[in-house]
Amino acid sequence: MSDTGTAGQLEMRMSGTISSEDYEYVLTPALEAALTEVDAVRLLIVVSGDVNFEVGAVWADMKLGLSHWRGFDRLAVCAAPGWIANSFRAFAPFMPCPVQVFDLKDEDAARRWLRESLGAIHLRTLGGPAVQIELIGKVSPEDYAIAQGDLDAKLREMNGFRLLLDLREFDGWQGLSAMAAHMSLARGHVGMLDKAAIVGDRAWQKMAQKIGAQFVGAETRFFDAENFETAKSWLISDHPQNRQARKHPAGGD
Repeated sequence: MSDTGTAGQLEMRMSGTISSEDYEYVLTPALEAALTEVDAVRLLIVVSGDVNFEVGAVWADMKLGLSHWRGFDRLAVCAAPGWIANSFRAFAPFMPCPVQVFDLKDEDAARRWLRESLGAIHLRTLGGPAVQIELIGKVSPEDYAIAQGDLDAKLREMNGFRLLLDLREFDGWQGLSAMAAHMSLARGHVGMLDKAAIVGDRAWQKMAQKIGAQFVGAETRFFDAENFETAKSWLISDHPQNRQARKHPAGGD
């Protein structure tokens, strides 16, 4: 096992038999040194040839993961098809950070993935009390922190609001911490919600809307992606401000 990398990004190469000493003298010191400079690291693991883990190495791997659970921002793995690649894919949904598995020949693609921005949250006002929140790509906890400040600023002078949640380009969360940030943002503002339209193209999104509707006091409805404009019309059509505008159009007597 060997390591290379720069501040905030590490690269580990694994081959042969991995022992607990490899963790003790190589990986753990490199990770802890990196964490003195950044809050979380982006790690590339390249697994070449046949790799075997001693029993002590498996225990060391578990201890490292648990003791530095919040220390990983993103994890890329380059490995040949087989049990190692399959294991990382299986455990990816339970990791606190995004995990992506690449073929051995795709190291450069893995490095690009580690560097690039994976997601974003955009807020737009739609007139009156309506706000559109658009989730794009894989969203991080940092994206939610920025969005919360922006949303609070928009809602500061509103007495309640209507939400258009646009999930058409949403690919999920960057780990469990991002999902927790999503839930925290929702809990912090659901009491102000007057009405919500959720737009998406995946079955789980529609199911989530049905489940969430049981716990939200506001009226909510799911719209398929192709019905985006219909969702906007439904969201704002019966608000008193819009009815008043239609009754007294600009320039009328």
